[in-house]
Amino acid sequence: MRDELQAYCRECAAAYHQERQLAKGCNVRPRVEAPSGHKYCRTCGEIKPHSDWTKNRSASDGLATLCKTCKAEKGRAHHLKRHYNLTEVERDEMVASQMGICVICLNAPAVHVDHCHETGRVRGVLCFNCNSAIGKLGDDPDTVRRATAYLEGNVWKPTLVAPGVYQLPS
Repeated sequence: MRDELQAYCRECAAAYHQERQLAKGCNVRPRVEAPSGHKYCRTCGEIKPHSDWTKNRSASDGLATLCKTCKAEKGRAHHLKRHYNLTEVERDEMVASQMGICVICLNAPAVHVDHCHETGRVRGVLCFNCNSAIGKLGDDPDTVRRATAYLEGNVWKPTLVAPGVYQLPS
């Protein structure tokens, strides 16, 4: 209007807008009232205090659209899909097939997805220590065999057979 005011109050305008959206067949989310200092999360359906939300300066209320818990769950699922092309269900099935433990050390819970860095193929789910050990050994089976022999006490020093001729242990 010329006086820069709406013809209807805010509540009436919102109700009219919702009626029009329903008449068009659009999905209209119900409005959930939250007490002061709290916000409703549409993902989990809970009303949580502002401390359970991350900040978003571009939002009208200054808070993100997902609570911290839902954002973390969504982030984990997105990470699995983006990096390993796995869903959480597929990862959980792999862990269940391993009885929930790391297949290398057999005593720690399996929580980290192990994959080949060359092909990207997922090999299994390991504990943090075993997964990082394989990575630090360069995913090289020969290096792992030499490390195993070293731990078993086999000497990996070359033997001098003749001057300038060394024999490597097999």
